[in-house]
Amino acid sequence: MLKDITLGQFFPGKSIIHRLDPRFKIIFTLVFIVMLFVADGYPRLAVGLLFLALAASVSGIPPRLMLKSIKPIVPIIILTSVLNIFFIRTGDLLFSWHFIKITEQGVNTAVFMAVRIIALIVGTSLLTYTTSPIVLTDAIERLMSPLKKIKVPVHETAMIMTIALRFIPTLIEETDKIMSAQKARGADMESGNIVRRAKALVPVLVPLLVSSFRRAGELALAMECRCYHGGDGRTRMKQLRSAPRDYVALLITALFMGAVVAVNIIIG
Repeated sequence: MLKDITLGQFFPGKSIIHRLDPRFKIIFTLVFIVMLFVADGYPRLAVGLLFLALAASVSGIPPRLMLKSIKPIVPIIILTSVLNIFFIRTGDLLFSWHFIKITEQGVNTAVFMAVRIIALIVGTSLLTYTTSPIVLTDAIERLMSPLKKIKVPVHETAMIMTIALRFIPTLIEETDKIMSAQKARGADMESGNIVRRAKALVPVLVPLLVSSFRRAGELALAMECRCYHGGDGRTRMKQLRSAPRDYVALLITALFMGAVVAVNIIIG
């Protein structure tokens, strides 16, 4: 069910990850992404996975919720794996039938890319799971504040990014309600070929688009009624302040990043 998708949701908690400065958490997430893409082999990737396991274990987020974050990207993982298996022809031949050839390198690449994508989604999901949208907006704005000198609308950009992220669960819930209503009226969305299923989604997409525009209008009206006018002169109830735990976490992250670089140098 669509309502099982947890992408973009915030789960309050009192874990160490929840209490970290959101600016540091964004930096940690970016460093983790670099770890995954710098790693070009299983030993290097294992360091990034160990970092992810450590962060997940202290976040207090149940593993089942992390697994749910993978649900939207299952088709992408399958497509990427199939393309790697059938289009990479280097390495020892494992299976051959007419024009279909499966090699050891193709299978290894498919598995490696699948693990990397899953780790990427779970790692980035930890940021939204442990950080509220308002705090995340403030953190993005603070990190992007140097761009104000070149007239970049930093506050507006951070607000747009966070609102878009915040409305993902809302739109998923709205889609699930519309699909349930259409099925109650006799709509068949699960049988037939791909073309028929795509046509069956039209009665879902139209009301979803109308609902999205209505929600956007209501949100804009609510912000205007509360005299919201952007970042100039805006005060915050909670100021972002770093603590010793943030620097300890930064040191640990730097050590893991150094470990990835060291493994790259040693293995070559």
